[in-house]
Amino acid sequence: MKHVVVSLMERKKDDPMIPHIRGLHHVTAFAGPPQTNNRFFTETLGLRRVKTTVNFDNPEVYHLYYGDAEGTPGTVITHFPAHHWKTGVRGAGEVAVTAFSVPKGSLDWWQSRVGGEVTSTFNDPRLLFPGPDGETLAVVEADDPRRGWITLPEDVAIRGFHSVALKVRDPLPTIELLSAMGYRELGVEGRTTRMIMDGPAGVIDVIGAAEEIHADSGAGSVHHIAFATPDDATQAEVRDAVVEMGLKPTEVRDRTYFHSIYFREPGGVLFEVATCDIGFDVDEAPTALGEHLKLPDQHAHLRPRLLQTLDPLPDLDLAG
Repeated sequence: MKHVVVSLMERKKDDPMIPHIRGLHHVTAFAGPPQTNNRFFTETLGLRRVKTTVNFDNPEVYHLYYGDAEGTPGTVITHFPAHHWKTGVRGAGEVAVTAFSVPKGSLDWWQSRVGGEVTSTFNDPRLLFPGPDGETLAVVEADDPRRGWITLPEDVAIRGFHSVALKVRDPLPTIELLSAMGYRELGVEGRTTRMIMDGPAGVIDVIGAAEEIHADSGAGSVHHIAFATPDDATQAEVRDAVVEMGLKPTEVRDRTYFHSIYFREPGGVLFEVATCDIGFDVDEAPTALGEHLKLPDQHAHLRPRLLQTLDPLPDLDLAG
């Protein structure tokens, strides 16, 4: 793939970096049946379903959001679950691992719950295990002050994201882009380069996979990862800087709970930059997050039909 990102070594001192990135905002994936997806992420992983809506571009498909009590940026994994997706094929150009932060000493508890294999990456004990669609998930022991949702005991509950691992054929342009976004290199372990920034959800692993086939999206595949930025003004500066880096971001898109831009990084992974200043309580009481089917304005007229076609979910008022 052509390196569209200007090398950090080639940029002048006054060339713009990409400012105002604050770690991960959310991760969004394709998934299989909605009821299976909801059961795994709320019951098995103990996350709160903080919003139940539909895909902006395909309203016949749910968009389910899971996270902490408020759906704080850096805690939310979202899914487009449907019965008709084919299973994704793993490979280069995708997110290979989505990892959550859990308290130290809790891996044995998690292994008894989800199975999997205990390993260590960059001296961080972690448990790798399969998600409901064959995707690779992980819980990583960390000192993390964030609070988990109340479903699971506090001494084991997920705190939010720890990291994602990007698998790309040529890691250098991806690493250079992340460096421009404010990440710094922690070290290299085998084929993996760890990029970090301060704060929770501030770790990105970049895995070199020169010999692997290109991934083919489907159930279990991450559609995009989103990075957090404070508000519309900072997002505008991010967008301008991304343009100057030689990439092609979209215009700002209103996602109701945040505003977004999207661009594809050189290794093929879709990046989003999302604002943090709106939130999931804009159309639903904090005590009732995720309990009502909320439709974007442009799809509100579809509610009568969607009441007949969308799968029922626990504690969900389809009538809104």
